[in-house]
Amino acid sequence: MRRHRCRRLFAVAALLLAVTLGASACGAATSIGTPEGDGVELSPVATAPTPVLPAEVRSADGTIVTVTDASRILPLWGNLSEIVFALGLGDRVVGRDVSATFPGTEDLPIVTRAHDVSTESVLSLEPTVVLAQTDTGPPEALDQIRAAGIAVVVLEMPMSIDDITPRIRTIAEALGVPAAGEDLVDRTEREIADARDTIPEGSEPLVAFLYLRGQAGVYLLGGEGSGADSMIAAAGGEDAGRAIGLDRPFTPITSEAMVEAAPDVILLTGSGLESVGGIDELLAMPGIAQTPAAASRRVVTVEDGILYSFGSRTPLALAELIEAIHTDGSAS
Repeated sequence: MRRHRCRRLFAVAALLLAVTLGASACGAATSIGTPEGDGVELSPVATAPTPVLPAEVRSADGTIVTVTDASRILPLWGNLSEIVFALGLGDRVVGRDVSATFPGTEDLPIVTRAHDVSTESVLSLEPTVVLAQTDTGPPEALDQIRAAGIAVVVLEMPMSIDDITPRIRTIAEALGVPAAGEDLVDRTEREIADARDTIPEGSEPLVAFLYLRGQAGVYLLGGEGSGADSMIAAAGGEDAGRAIGLDRPFTPITSEAMVEAAPDVILLTGSGLESVGGIDELLAMPGIAQTPAAASRRVVTVEDGILYSFGSRTPLALAELIEAIHTDGSAS
């Protein structure tokens, strides 16, 4: 009964995510989200909460940052934007990174080129607080933003699903809404638990995450620390790269490694699949062609921004990933 109740809960998420599941007559992979934005309106846990400031937080760069004004918030990664919107502060966000693709962000000005921060673009928006990650760069850009008197809070780059809770708490504390932060933590942990309740007993498919950029000649197999390995484990699968002993986040794909890994499911981003010409071209590649996943055409794609972003959309993505990798259907 519990499992059926959880499935009804996440059926709504499935519709919102515009996910296509099961067999496809035209040979498309099972897909979660879209590069243009997945249609998910993040439901805030509070309605326009009033920040209580000033607030002091320890930034990941080792400094203590004092935030005195949260009227104009600028998150420099999509997952940071997700959390700010989910806290109910979306109306205070003045700009975005290219990876913020969910509804409510489409009209916000982009302040990054690829993921490199444009200092001029940031300063032109007159933010009162900027949220960044340890991999936000270039470092000189953040230094210039600080020099302009703007509070810059840097968070550690998330590496696993377990990093979501501390990120929510840090962001909520920095923005002066710790109570909303605890509400969001409770909801996120509940939704993740509900999603995991739908994992079929005894099912543990081997899932290989491939990072592909065909135009650039980049063909990598994920292993320990890729970020995708955390999502695969949370979804009740076994990461194929880790299973064959890959102790680095990414390793160049070889035919021998793919044959040894023998994944039941191939997981990759939608842009990665597109970069190699689609599912038929992917499954014809040496090594990949010899896998059980190729034989059954079990390929799952996830929107780039939600596979390993570890933000407020992660529970919805996890629910759909669970459904996808434990489904016997295949792309035809």
